Amino acid sequence: MSKKLSGVAAPITTPFVNGEVAYDQLRSNMQKYSQTALAGFFALGSNGESMFLTESEKLKVLELVLQEKSAHQIVMAGAGYESTRQTISFSNLVAEMGADFVSILTPSYFKKRLTDEAMIGYYTEVADAVSVPVVAYNAPGFTGMTLTPQVVEVISRHPNVIGMKDTSKGNMSSYLNAAGENFDILSGTVSTLFESMLLGATGGVVSLANAFPAPCCDLYEACKAVDLDRARRLHYMLINLNKAVSGSFGVAGVKYATEVAGYYGGDPRKPLLPITEEGKESIRRAIEEAGVLKG
Repeated sequence: MSKKLSGVAAPITTPFVNGEVAYDQLRSNMQKYSQTALAGFFALGSNGESMFLTESEKLKVLELVLQEKSAHQIVMAGAGYESTRQTISFSNLVAEMGADFVSILTPSYFKKRLTDEAMIGYYTEVADAVSVPVVAYNAPGFTGMTLTPQVVEVISRHPNVIGMKDTSKGNMSSYLNAAGENFDILSGTVSTLFESMLLGATGGVVSLANAFPAPCCDLYEACKAVDLDRARRLHYMLINLNKAVSGSFGVAGVKYATEVAGYYGGDPRKPLLPITEEGKESIRRAIEEAGVLKG
């Protein structure tokens, strides 16, 4: 990715055993991921249950990811906090460790007062103060905050805000139309990767890549090559699988699919509940129907 955002990145999960971070299992997962076609990793994100980690746990997780990635793979570190001051402090800390980019989730606690002016100020001040490129993270499903095209238009022209991960619904076209020429936008789910790339997105950060990196990367390559028949087939297969995994069961579903695929999954950290046996059976059926474990 260098200073550009492209390809498929996995928003890696954080393994737990009895509620404690399982660093050995994370290392094992990373060693397998390093041999895949993944362009990189989003560490300390939603699928990584970053909001449940202490700062020391976050730093240990990031250190391990940086140690085990392949040379061609990048690391984007989730570094957003509610305050500008905390975000700058943590962003510079992970930058010193070697993160290639920082992903900055929109603050949301005082959402009624987080106007376009406030959001432009937030991203501008962070980008001015941080030593690595900033990627905005637009995730209204988690935050209740949706960046407007007007905000994207302004921040996309900051030399140190190089892109955005977008998991909102129906805004990709407006964002791409508003963004500056060198601003890369990534789809935040495999379900919209195909259509987003047709519009001009440069890749995706997709939870399903935790379990099935190969077909997710194949979809990206088919879109990039404008092999629309192949891309369409992969899209429908992956969108159905994604609905059965993340769409139905969230992080617990992603972790179980990861386990079925031969990585360490485990349970989420409380208060999130583990997936039920009924849920496991539902995911196993969906994986079998998709045929992603064949060969």
